[in-house]
Amino acid sequence: MGIVSSQLSSNFYSTTCPNALSTIKSGVDSAVSNEARMGASLLRLHFHDCFVQGCDASVLLNDTSSFTGEQTARPNVNSLRGFGVIDDIKSQLESLCPGVVSCADILAVAARDSVVALGGQSWTVQLGRRDSTTASLSSANSDLPGFASTLQQLVDAFSRKDFTTEEMVALSGSHTIGQASCSTFRARIYNDTNIDSSFATSLRANCPSVGGDRNLAPLDTTPTTFDNTYFQNLQSQKGLLHSDQELFNGGSTDSQVNGYVSNPSSFQTDFANAMVKMGNLGPLTGSTGEIRTDCWKTN
Repeated sequence: MGIVSSQLSSNFYSTTCPNALSTIKSGVDSAVSNEARMGASLLRLHFHDCFVQGCDASVLLNDTSSFTGEQTARPNVNSLRGFGVIDDIKSQLESLCPGVVSCADILAVAARDSVVALGGQSWTVQLGRRDSTTASLSSANSDLPGFASTLQQLVDAFSRKDFTTEEMVALSGSHTIGQASCSTFRARIYNDTNIDSSFATSLRANCPSVGGDRNLAPLDTTPTTFDNTYFQNLQSQKGLLHSDQELFNGGSTDSQVNGYVSNPSSFQTDFANAMVKMGNLGPLTGSTGEIRTDCWKTN
């Protein structure tokens, strides 16, 4: 799944659907202004798409009689959201330019527009991905990193997709926005020792040791602003997920966390560059794949 950026271009739709990007942006801006958390959800959809079979919108496919989709995979079940926003944008694009704009490209642009809507730095999205006709439950279960990951497991999961450790830390900064369910941080707040004690106590109030699995907590203290607060929180042992705090726990990535705290713009730049690289993971181009009419099913 190498980098095939040469096959994508930033002006892919400039003649076939000139209003594609503005249509996606207005859909994202509307959804995020309605619910700021949606920005994080849309960013996560693109990530969970790209790490499984490449950026091919496989994550959006519902189960069929011939394959089981990715939405019931452990990293996705009861947590992936934003499908309705993508569907709304897709139907607007189908009215404007039928059969032209792929669901995979919508996910890539919506991720960027979400970050910008919440105050993050923009980047140029390369376009021209096509949509898969299959999905992979097994790859979703094996390839997406989990909330209980150790630093080495995070390094390995990203390395398998050709990301450096530095890029992994930058991309983990996506947890500067959004919320997580109690089931993903319960073990941390009851068992981990590298956690601020008052932070753990405050979280236990809404995340009992049994029950309340879907209760939410913010991933950092400014969950609707795309900033470097996530890294500041890690310095204070206030990472919400075990995997978050692993980035600042006496290991090789501590210095990079410190750097992002002292130089916030370096985080924004590194994040933007790593997102361009992630958007280049194994795209279907040319005559491979298809342009789905509905993002949730193959044509």
